Amino acid sequence: MTQHPATATVPAWPEHSRPGSEGSGASARARRVLGLPDVEEQSAVRAAAARTWERVGGPVGLAAAVAPTIAFVAADAAAGLGTAFVALGVTAVLACAVRLARRESPGSAVAGLVVAAVCAGVAALAGEARAFFLPTMVLPAVFVLAYVVSFVVGRPLTGLMANRLSGGPRDWSGHRGLRRVYVVTSLVGLAMAAANLVVRVVLYLADQPAALAVTQVVATSLFAAHFAVTVVLARRAAGATLAAPVPPAPVPASR
Repeated sequence: MTQHPATATVPAWPEHSRPGSEGSGASARARRVLGLPDVEEQSAVRAAAARTWERVGGPVGLAAAVAPTIAFVAADAAAGLGTAFVALGVTAVLACAVRLARRESPGSAVAGLVVAAVCAGVAALAGEARAFFLPTMVLPAVFVLAYVVSFVVGRPLTGLMANRLSGGPRDWSGHRGLRRVYVVTSLVGLAMAAANLVVRVVLYLADQPAALAVTQVVATSLFAAHFAVTVVLARRAAGATLAAPVPPAPVPASR
């Protein structure tokens, strides 16, 4: 009779006493006590933030968006308005090419050229560099009005803009946690747009084109970051909303 060699049986470790699980269990308990998200949730949040940041252009997209403005102001300060128009045209075309090379939407790339042309036309008609910023000064005013109207009708603007991207339900206004996120981020957006408008008006009246350019660059970056943060917070709130247990329907009393 052939004898088979005895095989050693590896004892099964209980889940709570498995080697290495004590530290991870303590870490998980500490996170729950402190109200911090777990590792999986942090990874999901980071991934959502990265996707949203890339959606608004990322560092390269933001640089391409503000490069024509910087080139215009720098050339105007160095050599006058005529040279500024040339620098603006060259930089705007290069920025459009960069956006197309990055496979961004052709519409957004061409829109950058159109905005640069409109701003240059207004500056040429006015004969002064600060008039270059008049068309873009309309944007924060439009956002202020849109935020106010959205609050009046009970549909915060960030919810209308970011809910689909964040994966929230269509009836997001009926979910308390998700609606709270959109109300708070809309209030922040309203304050940012109002401050942006006031600063631009003050700098325009003071004839400070360089400061207007800095304000435009900073505002573009801040609004992109605000949108990215809104999507991340809304995604977390939407996940908590969808994971919440649905209360059972009441049982009708028998007669």
